[in-house]
Amino acid sequence: MSATNSLLVERMVTGQADGRRQSAELVTDPGLLGLRRLVVPTSVGYVVVHVGREAGGPATILLHGAAGSWTTWSPLLAESDRVGRPLTDVVAVDLPGWGESAASASIDEVGDLTDAIVEIAAALGYRHWSVLGHSLGGLVALDLAVRAPHATVSVGLVSPSGAGVLDAIRRPLRGGRRLPGLAGMLVAMRALAPFGAAGRALIRGLHRVGLLAPLSRPLFARPASIHPSVIDALSHEIRPGAFAQAARIAKRYRTEAWSAVRCPVRSVRGADDVFAGERDWALFAGLIADYRELRLENAGHFAGIEAPTATLAFLRG
Repeated sequence: MSATNSLLVERMVTGQADGRRQSAELVTDPGLLGLRRLVVPTSVGYVVVHVGREAGGPATILLHGAAGSWTTWSPLLAESDRVGRPLTDVVAVDLPGWGESAASASIDEVGDLTDAIVEIAAALGYRHWSVLGHSLGGLVALDLAVRAPHATVSVGLVSPSGAGVLDAIRRPLRGGRRLPGLAGMLVAMRALAPFGAAGRALIRGLHRVGLLAPLSRPLFARPASIHPSVIDALSHEIRPGAFAQAARIAKRYRTEAWSAVRCPVRSVRGADDVFAGERDWALFAGLIADYRELRLENAGHFAGIEAPTATLAFLRG
């Protein structure tokens, strides 16, 4: 393990550190954050991106996770403005099958998503970028650093999918015992996926009758403090078919490729992240030459939403 690798446990209560009783609100109007909507053709189909805040590059590419969209990053964008250090040259991607981007049957592996991200950056005129990835988006972010090492300046991870997630996908019985929350979600998504739009309608129906909030409690360290906009977004972004496809492509991914990452990698994970395995830190630190992780107490799988101040400060620090 490289001497540059480290694990920092932040014991400050993130709600107090961020100076708010309620979590950040998700912004759904891109104009409020200085962004505009574009549709970019790629090898996996048309992809919706929200771009703006141009300052001459490099790009800041934002990749959400499963059950997310570009709005996942709105708390960090707003926080960067609040502290007077705005994130610039933003390229916030709705990955295929999520947000406003249509699903793509031509995606067989993580590399297909990575290639599409490179195509988007090139179409927008960017040759270099820093990339931030949440959850599954973290896996894609690292793959981008592997496949485009000279163009990737840095990688920031928020609650990234690691060894625990991959083990649960590949070995449901053994991995599921270690991450029962993820195992249960995988079973539910795979069961609902064949029903297509009806499966998505069922989830929205659960939200209308007030059941989605309690069902999503394991995702957050402080469920009672989560802004209603977050649960509303989940009701639209929990998509069984896209979730099942994401699990299929993640299952095939070989993390040994991360040993080729040469840029700095900074990661923030909630101490109460139910999708984090015990071996995750060791895997990342063992493969990536310059890896540092901050573990935030009183944050769960959406550390960027529950603790945007501490998350942004560490990723940029």
